[in-house]
Amino acid sequence: MTDDQQHQPVAYPEQAIRTRLEKELPKWFFEDGWIRRKYRTEGWKGTLMVINTVGHLAEAAWHHPDIAASYAWVIVKLQTHSAKGITDRDFELARKIEDVVHWQPAREGGALEGTPSGDQRFRYIKYDY
Repeated sequence: MTDDQQHQPVAYPEQAIRTRLEKELPKWFFEDGWIRRKYRTEGWKGTLMVINTVGHLAEAAWHHPDIAASYAWVIVKLQTHSAKGITDRDFELARKIEDVVHWQPAREGGALEGTPSGDQRFRYIKYDY
């Protein structure tokens, strides 16, 4: 077995994908061979921030999603093309994206207060949990 074959990711069957999403990433869903997530933003500034965040994480992970965007939303789609399906790579990058995009320092306590949510001028993402 070659080194490439040893590191080749293995795709999960559909039911395993759905079960894992429900347990680990409940805001993500499986459709047309991709795991997907729609992030709602407060406008273009927030949309660009989400796109740049996803871009940085994807580049650092060397695993690149498809992204669709409009004024107040971003859709992230993940799939491992070499495995022709969803692998651990997709789940791990989705988890990292979820953690960073939805990070709310004020909920953790500590010195970082987070973006003021009560003032429209500063809000940039619509947190859905």
